[in-house]
Amino acid sequence: MTEPRVADAPILLSTKAWADYALIDSGNGRKLERYGQFRVVRPEPQCLWTPKLSDAEWGKADAVFDPTDEDEAGRWRFSRPMPEMFPLSWGQAKFNSRFTNFRHLAFFPEQAANWAWLDQRIRSAGRPLNILNLFGYTGVASLVCAAAGASVTHVDASKKSVNWARENAIISKLDFAPVRWLVEDAKKYVQREVRRGNTYDGIILDPPKFGRGPTGETWRLFEDLPELSQLCTQLLAPDASFLILNAYAARISGAALSGLLADQLQGRGGTIDWGELALEQEDGERRIGLSFFARWTA
Repeated sequence: MTEPRVADAPILLSTKAWADYALIDSGNGRKLERYGQFRVVRPEPQCLWTPKLSDAEWGKADAVFDPTDEDEAGRWRFSRPMPEMFPLSWGQAKFNSRFTNFRHLAFFPEQAANWAWLDQRIRSAGRPLNILNLFGYTGVASLVCAAAGASVTHVDASKKSVNWARENAIISKLDFAPVRWLVEDAKKYVQREVRRGNTYDGIILDPPKFGRGPTGETWRLFEDLPELSQLCTQLLAPDASFLILNAYAARISGAALSGLLADQLQGRGGTIDWGELALEQEDGERRIGLSFFARWTA
């Protein structure tokens, strides 16, 4: 087979507002968002510009996150009593949003651009696909894939996150869909799957900058990603459909991720697109780049 063709230029995958989410405004190192019926203010250092809306509009927020360090930890301030969790949806996937101690709300809205791509790719495959979702967190991508007709193996090292993902499957009415929910260290799981000779039609690889496995394993993106991604390429079936690699580290780029996949997918042919995931304000005038991706398709 030929070498994979790497796209000459990056792609900006931009997530626009949907019924349960919108980026309302941004600036001065913050973003003003809508999650269902609630307005939320969160830090975002990349918002170097001046907000368009008035301080009074920003002051109507129901929740504001105050960071305490540079590792996303901090605490929330609420302007009124707030529920511990509240349901949101994207397509058929329903999920509980929560005010976590790490500034996000138990999902990453910019990933909706990837969810839309996964939904279309799986529905148009013409056959059932078997998907592996590593670092699957609260399971929205897994539920999108299951709703589109795929079988899914969802792997995350956090028991709490996997329990939340199972809850999300129940409220999505997908608790009887063919999804395996596994509390596992991603690298150890993939190593075992390679030894077993198992393969997948699609792999979603969305690692954090740093993490710990369920028995104390340490994950560091720059040290561990090359080996893990190489193992993942061994798990791709001969007629596999795709591999998506996403990363949030500030020192990485879509070009770097595409180079890594091109090196590890030699001989498989196909195409590698790469670029950035962004949130687009609902007025369409500003975008915030939040993560980088590379995506191989057969």
